[in-house]
Amino acid sequence: MLLLQRLPANLMALAARCPTRAVPYELPMPPLFRRLLLLFHALRFGARLIWLAAPREHKLHWIVTLVKRVHATEAGRDSLHNMLPTLGPLATTFLQNLAAHPELASGSMHEAFDAIGRMEEPLPPNQVEGALASALGRPLTGLFTRIELVAARSGFAEQTHLARLAEPVNGHRDIAIKFVRAQQVQQIGDELALLRWVARWLENLSGDARRLKVRALAQSFTDDVLRRFDLRAEAANLSQTGHHFDGDKRLAVPDVIWELCGTHTLAVQHIDTLAATDLPGLHAHHVRLAPLATHLVEVVTEQAFEHGFFHATFDAGHVRVSIEPATLGRIVLAEFAVMSSLSSHERGFFVHGATALFDQDYARLADLHRDAGHVHPDTRTEVLEAELRRRSEAHFAAEPEDRTAGSLFHHLLHAVQPFEGAVSPRLATAQRSFEQAETLARALHPGVDTWNVARTVLAGIAQRDVDHRGWIKRIAQELPHLAHMLPRVPQLAVRYLQHQHDAGGQRQQATLMRELGVEYRRTRILLWACVLCGGLLGAGAVLLTR
Repeated sequence: MLLLQRLPANLMALAARCPTRAVPYELPMPPLFRRLLLLFHALRFGARLIWLAAPREHKLHWIVTLVKRVHATEAGRDSLHNMLPTLGPLATTFLQNLAAHPELASGSMHEAFDAIGRMEEPLPPNQVEGALASALGRPLTGLFTRIELVAARSGFAEQTHLARLAEPVNGHRDIAIKFVRAQQVQQIGDELALLRWVARWLENLSGDARRLKVRALAQSFTDDVLRRFDLRAEAANLSQTGHHFDGDKRLAVPDVIWELCGTHTLAVQHIDTLAATDLPGLHAHHVRLAPLATHLVEVVTEQAFEHGFFHATFDAGHVRVSIEPATLGRIVLAEFAVMSSLSSHERGFFVHGATALFDQDYARLADLHRDAGHVHPDTRTEVLEAELRRRSEAHFAAEPEDRTAGSLFHHLLHAVQPFEGAVSPRLATAQRSFEQAETLARALHPGVDTWNVARTVLAGIAQRDVDHRGWIKRIAQELPHLAHMLPRVPQLAVRYLQHQHDAGGQRQQATLMRELGVEYRRTRILLWACVLCGGLLGAGAVLLTR
């Protein structure tokens, strides 16, 4: 069993990840025999551990003796009887916490997938061409002049190779092409189908399972796993990020070669890069680390809280640095499979809440929490303000080089927990991504002032939100609604007058008609005055030009 053999035992409980969109990888449910076979192997896995632990000789005798001794000894019986009733509430509490706070599980799940990807062996070179042709759905003859059969990068059920196109596309000839190993994805889909099947039976047999919505958790876990293998969605995520940072000199986003992209393949412009953690290599290529560290914090902050579309699996392993002469020292982000987004309300709360927190305006931040619905409306402002102050003041008292904005933002989001409040899991994911970027920036250049960098960037976003740019943006968003509403204004006015007449408001109607007549005459006089002034100004301009 591919997934069950590689995932840790507790990873199946990490199904609390909230689904963000529909997954196009809807694999067919395996037949009943396939489910029973998978379940048999899952149960056999635990029994095999006991079998291997037994001596080579007398295995059955050893197992029977072990069971007898556990049952015969008073301590063994007591331990067993004490353990079994506790295991249920423990597992229940664990699942309840994951269901309420899925951000606690997502980090562990991403780390587990990365660990599995590092252990996974790519296809041998003699199978690469056939697998790539199958993924592309066309022969490779005439498409490429060169393909490196040794994988440049390999992950869980996918691998990336460098290639050169026979004909350039959008000015690019050297590309990196990723494809998924479809057979492994099919096996993973079968095992996830078994997980959903077991969850459905659990809900049918257990009231606790229905209360915890185990079936929904299994489905959300399935969606989160399978969307990692939808490479066309990953190409769309990469393209949108490139649109957000178009012309930005801090970031190099590879162009997508859409002609070679599909559900099983992703082709992008190849950029020579080094890992951001390869400090000797970056020094050898004369990459300046201080600006790089600053740009990293700026880009991640803008990505999450200005554009609202960011990496949900941000870590040092997914950040690379360009070493090509044209883009030397620019950040190259990788792994666009798992992205997250923030709504305008979530971004507005974080930006203005962080600005208030940096200004130590705890009362305003408490009001923002209540307005956003993070706490009960009856929560007293001064009590929440005191909790925010108690958590945050220690950060302001620390030495500047010891301050970290990521830990301060943690209190910004989680100070509502003592009041039975909570923020959205997506905000918690964005805060965690920022904290990881800040840690990497400090590793690149310990002297970088990430506190003031984040403060400056968020203050700029907040300023753009409240000045004329924010007004123009909001008016532009409302224009489509106004286009439908304005033509209906006369009809609404007639309906209003009819309603007033039907209600017996004859006097009010007469007054309203007189006021409308006065306004009509004033408007007509104003228009004639504008025409007259315009004519005089035009005539004066003509006379002056002679």
